[in-house]
Amino acid sequence: MAGGVKSLAKDTAIYGLSSILGRFLNWCLTPLHVYIFTNTVEYGKVSYIYGFVALFMVLLTYGMETGFFRFMNKKDEDPAKVYSSVITSLGVTSILFIGLCALFLSPISEWMKYTDHPEHILMMAVTVAMDAFMVIPFAYLRYKKRPLRFAGLRIIFIFANIFFNLFFLVACPYIYKSFPETIDWFYNPGYGIGYIFIANLLANIVLFALLIPDMTGFKYQFDGALLRRIYKYSFPLLILGIAGVINQTVAQLVYPHIFESPDEAYSQLGIYNACLKITVVITMFTQAFRYAYEPFVFAKNNDNKDTRPYAEAMKYFIIFALFVFLGVMFFMDILKYIVSKNYMVGLSIVPIAMMGEIFFGIYFNLSVWYKLIDKTQYGATFSVLGCVITVLINIIFVPVFGFIASAWATFVCNLIIMSISYFYGQKYFPIRYDLKTIALYFLLAGVLYTLGVYVPIENEVLRLSYRTLLLGVFFLVLVKRDLPVSEIPYINKFFKTNKKV
Repeated sequence: MAGGVKSLAKDTAIYGLSSILGRFLNWCLTPLHVYIFTNTVEYGKVSYIYGFVALFMVLLTYGMETGFFRFMNKKDEDPAKVYSSVITSLGVTSILFIGLCALFLSPISEWMKYTDHPEHILMMAVTVAMDAFMVIPFAYLRYKKRPLRFAGLRIIFIFANIFFNLFFLVACPYIYKSFPETIDWFYNPGYGIGYIFIANLLANIVLFALLIPDMTGFKYQFDGALLRRIYKYSFPLLILGIAGVINQTVAQLVYPHIFESPDEAYSQLGIYNACLKITVVITMFTQAFRYAYEPFVFAKNNDNKDTRPYAEAMKYFIIFALFVFLGVMFFMDILKYIVSKNYMVGLSIVPIAMMGEIFFGIYFNLSVWYKLIDKTQYGATFSVLGCVITVLINIIFVPVFGFIASAWATFVCNLIIMSISYFYGQKYFPIRYDLKTIALYFLLAGVLYTLGVYVPIENEVLRLSYRTLLLGVFFLVLVKRDLPVSEIPYINKFFKTNKKV
């Protein structure tokens, strides 16, 4: 058992590293895009299209990734038959999706209020269909315990996407100025954001080609009866996935439909999404914690009576999340240059959205109660509730207050589902969280944030030095109270060595 958990932790670290690295590298494209497309309307259009990409990614995979793992690991099922049936199903639905989008492109673009370049929609339809199809070959790599190939292919895709972005958005304009005849046969300097979608599509084609060996070399055995059982298992996961993705992308989906002026909608959306990228720091921290926490829960699953480790994990997650929050807010004078000056008007959303992400991280930690007692229907209910709250706040308040309402929607939604999950968890699977310590750190972070942000210091060097000292105060309280230096693994080893000497 111990060896299995160790192996799981090792594989999880590789998957987690590739995912976080990929997210970070993709995040690096944001400064490139917002500094090239200084018109907030243009970047808003990109955000709008990618909102639908996220939604259709869930629809086109329809919970089959989890269904694949469930049935691949059943003793009475043939793994080769499961793999070939599932990949065939996703292949058929992906091709049908592309065909329908091509056939009805004109009415789709009119409904989306995106009639200037409907081919952008078609390109992203092909891209998301390929993404959805490739979910199962990637799942197969995980099933075969090939994390290095999995991570390697993911990273190749990210670098390919970055390369094509740099090629079309930086290299081609430079070449075109001096030697237009060399590239004017394929490059149009006026195509603008279209090259972002082309770059993504080309990167997907590269990835698809590299995955061909994992989709061939065996006999395809389609089993309709097996597939129906997988559909039955996976459908509830589709509902949960739809609620989750709408909760995350509702602003991208609804803005053009709740503003009278399309340009105003795209401008507001462009500013909101550009500034939201700054909060990816806390998102990456939460994701890294999730990759470490899931095998931790698995390892502790046989001793449900001992809930102290879950309480400790919650406490330290909150402490370090608040530390990251303060770090981002205190150094906003530097981080704000991630976006160009036309987008900086939206920086006010950052503290609200970041705190909302912290609430979501706490909600994830709390979710251990319904996972361990097999009451995952509560998770689905909470997600649907959160989705409804987010959609309503966006539709009602965004036309009045603008993009700031979307940040508050995330904050309020995650606060509510976090609170409800806590109270239900204490009823069905009580865990004695250290609420006193958690409240202390929230209070400390609130005081330091107020002192750091609202005390006026004109000189930027002095202001950053002052805020660094405040961040140091938080760290010193942490070390003094809850993380003695001697208990940190490598430092502890150093102390023990010196004592022997």
